[in-house]
Amino acid sequence: MVLGEPSPRYGATVLSATLVDSCVLIDVLADDPAWADWSMDLLEKQGQRGPLVINPLILAEISPRYERADDLEAALAGLPLVREHLPWDAAFLAGQAFRVYRLGDGVKTSPMPDFYIGAHALVRGMSLLTRDVKRYRSYFPKLSIIGPEDA
Repeated sequence: MVLGEPSPRYGATVLSATLVDSCVLIDVLADDPAWADWSMDLLEKQGQRGPLVINPLILAEISPRYERADDLEAALAGLPLVREHLPWDAAFLAGQAFRVYRLGDGVKTSPMPDFYIGAHALVRGMSLLTRDVKRYRSYFPKLSIIGPEDA
């Protein structure tokens, strides 16, 4: 597999689905004064085009804001999110992105969640809704990213 290419082995491409990064969900759930309106607007627009998807890592990134799993589930109940497991091919691609990061003098010692999230979107042919455009573009240049225009 070439870094940045959708996986031919994983299965059918989900053309209109959007993987929603945790920063966008946190904006909405925390009613962030700077970003909540932007994030909610994009969630609505992308939700009209197809499913809004999250994975276990995205859920893990938003969970520290809640003391109980039931509280998190209640907060997410108002959002039309589809849960999807991480594809196996995404794990390989995340590792390859991490290798590039380390070769570029990255200091982390294990792949970061963003590598798995970007790889998940790419191997499934989904767009990624995020405010962290720069990092994803750096490691997944062929990924369709929906983010702030000034990012």
